[in-house]
Amino acid sequence: MNTSANCREAIKGFEGLTLAVKPDCGHEEIGYGHDLLPGENYPDGIDEAKAETLLTDDLAKVDVAINSHNLTLTQGQHDALADFTFECGTGALEQLLGHGLNQVPLQLPRWIHGKVNGVETIMPGMMARRMVEVNWWNSEN
Repeated sequence: MNTSANCREAIKGFEGLTLAVKPDCGHEEIGYGHDLLPGENYPDGIDEAKAETLLTDDLAKVDVAINSHNLTLTQGQHDALADFTFECGTGALEQLLGHGLNQVPLQLPRWIHGKVNGVETIMPGMMARRMVEVNWWNSEN
């Protein structure tokens, strides 16, 4: 299963478009939330087409991570996991799934903390994002 166009557009909205490298929680990112990989460098920035390519590549990796679990999911459930994994990473996906599929909608809202000036803080944007994911998970699609 692949991430839907609806989820892709939501990720773009959540992440926003950044055409120059910027710091983000201890790492650097560009485009639509693309975390720079070791050796990856964009000193002159990127254009929107490159941001789309980076997003496509990142979502392909997310889909592989989800599909490697051989789960039976609806499109909404796959999209919920895709958005979550895109933002939080494959390690977080493993932790989330470790609770069992029936626990996913109960566990997602726990992933709402980030560090602000070194202090763990509830992040309103993450709260909103988790609620979208829960809604996708519980949808009939």
